[in-house]
Amino acid sequence: MSRIGKAPVPIPNGVTVERVGDELRVKGPKGTLSERMPDSIDIKIEKSEIVFQRPDDRRDNRSLHGLARALVANMVQGVSQPFVKELEIQGVGYRAEADAKTLKLNVGYSHPVDMAIPKGLTVSVDRNVIVRIEGISAQEVGQFAADVRSVRPPEPYKGKGIRYVGEHVRRKVGKAGASAAG
Repeated sequence: MSRIGKAPVPIPNGVTVERVGDELRVKGPKGTLSERMPDSIDIKIEKSEIVFQRPDDRRDNRSLHGLARALVANMVQGVSQPFVKELEIQGVGYRAEADAKTLKLNVGYSHPVDMAIPKGLTVSVDRNVIVRIEGISAQEVGQFAADVRSVRPPEPYKGKGIRYVGEHVRRKVGKAGASAAG
């Protein structure tokens, strides 16, 4: 059995889970999510937990077993407590601004980079350098955070760029002749 797939997903208070056709809908205080589930995985919704079973030990069924459980666990967690990703901007003059629909990044280009904020996500900026992305879908939050980071990934020589909070960037030594003035 899959270690991840065999663990049941607990259903917290205030969250309802229902199966409609091949989709699983999870509704909670923060919103509603639905996801299409693999046909080969049997999903049983009990009163306080969701249990996943696979028909056999074929490789594709083993991988779908853990995937289905992880997707449902993320949906249950997202509708009760939103997912959060934080990015920090490092560099002289680098900053960000956010309004309801747009994230504006000034990160060393000749023009500011405007990014449309996807529906269902909330973006806030703290001290002009900390970008906080919140939403109920783990996939959407992670994808938008990766898109923002890809505008100016951290470079290894001075460390300037956009990085996740707590991300370690390996620094490289510059040219050997740069310190010898002559």
